[in-house]
Amino acid sequence: MSIEQNKAVVERMWAALGQMDWEGMKACMHPEVFYEDVPSDDPGAHGPENCIKRLRIAFNHLSKQEQVTHRLIAEGDAVVMDHTETWTFMRGEVAEHRFCTVHELKDGLVYRWSDFWDMNKFVGQFPGWFLEEMMKASADDFTD
Repeated sequence: MSIEQNKAVVERMWAALGQMDWEGMKACMHPEVFYEDVPSDDPGAHGPENCIKRLRIAFNHLSKQEQVTHRLIAEGDAVVMDHTETWTFMRGEVAEHRFCTVHELKDGLVYRWSDFWDMNKFVGQFPGWFLEEMMKASADDFTD
């Protein structure tokens, strides 16, 4: 696929995430996709279903997730996105943080998705009730 086509797949996936359109996200993911938050200790998620399960652990507690893309850079099958995410929690609290996300595409779909971010700076903005909810989750919730 062309660089522009690869960028378009990544943009579609993130637009679907912002709408919490889980089926739309899965449509952009390779069957063997691997998703990881690099600064975290969890093993990441393999496969579209597990990626969505992993995302929903947090996103089920959000009323809105928005992104502003600062740069979208592509070379070959790699697309790098520099962006800011704003999370609005169900109780109205807001957390905002900048991410760098590296995507690798295979067969026209996202095959690897690695988020790089400052864990302390982002998590430090989370409300206490949300952190308590996150502590209830484990990798068993999104692995087969």
